[in-house]
Amino acid sequence: MDTDVLSSNMEDYLEAIYNIVQEKNAARSKDIAEKLGVNRSSVTGALHSLAEKKLINYTPYDFVTLTPRGEKLAEGISHRHMVLREFFVDMLGIGEEEAEESACRMEHAASELLLERLERFITFLKTCPRAGMRWIDKFGYFCLNPDDPEHCERCIMECLNTLRERKKDE
Repeated sequence: MDTDVLSSNMEDYLEAIYNIVQEKNAARSKDIAEKLGVNRSSVTGALHSLAEKKLINYTPYDFVTLTPRGEKLAEGISHRHMVLREFFVDMLGIGEEEAEESACRMEHAASELLLERLERFITFLKTCPRAGMRWIDKFGYFCLNPDDPEHCERCIMECLNTLRERKKDE
């Protein structure tokens, strides 16, 4: 049985358990139901399925914990979610709620290569002195004012002036 191939629904349960365990050291089905906004009978079915795959330790009416394999898989899911959410909020200026919902939907389909590149892109933009946060700020303005060609002209002039100043200093 391949435990690395889970439905997006099962990944959501595993991620929810992971997050609750991080916060409280163990999860209860009630906690999972609240976190995912589902009824407890749905949680019970999912817990049985995850336990069969040996991703969680579960017995009815007891706490739920992750097995080492389950924890590793859940960490990966949680990491994908965090990278996507950070990209949406910090790079694209998407609101917290929409970013959270979109990251939750997209984390299941994003390839490892895509996430690795997004993570590198985020790091690049946050650290590169030639692009960095100025670029992100300009992008934010552009998103709010897409029909302002004068802003683009001002930006180009700023870049040219900066280059001219650097040449003078050399």
